[in-house]
Amino acid sequence: MSDLPRKAVTRTAKLAALPLGIAGRATWGFGKRIVGESAELVGRELQQRTAEQLFKVLGELKGGAMKFGQALSVFESALPEEVAGPYRAALTKLQEAAPPMPTRTVHAVLEERLGKGWQELFLEFEDKPAAAASIGQVHRGVWHDGREVAVKVQYPGAGEALLSDLNQLSRFSRLLGPLIPGMDIKPLIAELKDRVSEELDYGLEAQAQQAHAEEFTDDPDVVVPQVVHQSDQVLVTEWMDGVPLSEIISDGTEEQRDRAGQLLARFLFSGPARTGLLHADPHPGNFRLLPGGPEGEDDWRLGVLDFGTVDRLPGGLPATIGESLRMTLDGEAEAVYELLCAEGFVKETIELDPDAVMDYLLPIIEPAQVEEFTFTRGWMRSQAARVADPRSPAYQLAKQLNLPPSYLLIHRVTLSTIGVLCQLGATVRLREELEEWLPGFVPEDPVDGQAVAEA
Repeated sequence: MSDLPRKAVTRTAKLAALPLGIAGRATWGFGKRIVGESAELVGRELQQRTAEQLFKVLGELKGGAMKFGQALSVFESALPEEVAGPYRAALTKLQEAAPPMPTRTVHAVLEERLGKGWQELFLEFEDKPAAAASIGQVHRGVWHDGREVAVKVQYPGAGEALLSDLNQLSRFSRLLGPLIPGMDIKPLIAELKDRVSEELDYGLEAQAQQAHAEEFTDDPDVVVPQVVHQSDQVLVTEWMDGVPLSEIISDGTEEQRDRAGQLLARFLFSGPARTGLLHADPHPGNFRLLPGGPEGEDDWRLGVLDFGTVDRLPGGLPATIGESLRMTLDGEAEAVYELLCAEGFVKETIELDPDAVMDYLLPIIEPAQVEEFTFTRGWMRSQAARVADPRSPAYQLAKQLNLPPSYLLIHRVTLSTIGVLCQLGATVRLREELEEWLPGFVPEDPVDGQAVAEA
């Protein structure tokens, strides 16, 4: 048996063991309740043990398992602290690490894609990978013109492994659901599957990254590395140093956390307005803080990596988002409801109370109601609990609302970014970014059609 099939069998066995382990722990939990232990305590312990096994398995694998783990990890803020604490370190590790490809495999891919004399393209090439992602790993090198570069090499068979993992995870998504209160796991996995072909295409990734690099050239706040060379399964870009956001989350100063949070929000909303593209993979492993912002070396800029997954929005973010957000803040319940119905958020067969919809939305948009807002894990947990509690009106209403397909990726990216902001514990002037970049948030001047700031 060759290495690749053997590895595939091993991966499938590890993933297949997950639901068995979960079922076994459920039986264990039932036994503990029989002998009189509190259902709440047993439930928390069960959730904790399940999460620990899940992230242990995902952390050992690449492909769809790692991609799913990265997507799930940004929602860690929504978990109860006593559950989240024990495996927060495992989540952070998952965002930055995976087992490396053998050197001979890396060289074989480079020879196939760059030619037999691929070494001549580099003054230096480090065989030991500097980082790993879900479908490839990154090597550090020096290009023949002297530029330091990051060489992203795709794992052979990455596409098949990605789809196989996600299909298997999808089969027992209902068992994984309780890990993140208020979150439906199955649509997340379905959406990840939809993006597989795009992420495997390094040509599309190079186009998206170069569009951002050109737009943000000399930007005082955001840095995107230039594309140096691209071929099938190999992408060479300028190297970018900096402090990974995962380190800022674990050890950063309050100043660094706030600056990272502000710039993350700025990039989320300004990117689509400036490039027509939405960076759709906002986990901490894809961001860096770099010294040398507008205030000098003691200030910071945000470095952005990995443009394998983007949403194409030629007109920027939909104006409907800004309009409905503004009208919600203004208390225009009927107008908000009509807009949501028109956009398909409320199906034609369902009739809801506009005031109840307003009550549902207001807590979610709290960060936009004030000049600055401190994102915390506690706030995220309260929002998740509100939507996850079957006894709450928010739970009942959330089940009746619909998310149109065109908003799926925007919704996940926004939620993921909020999750990272809560991990940072950042104080952010979110309203300032909305007024600057979100279409429809500032009403248009009726005279010349230009958006005007609120008086």
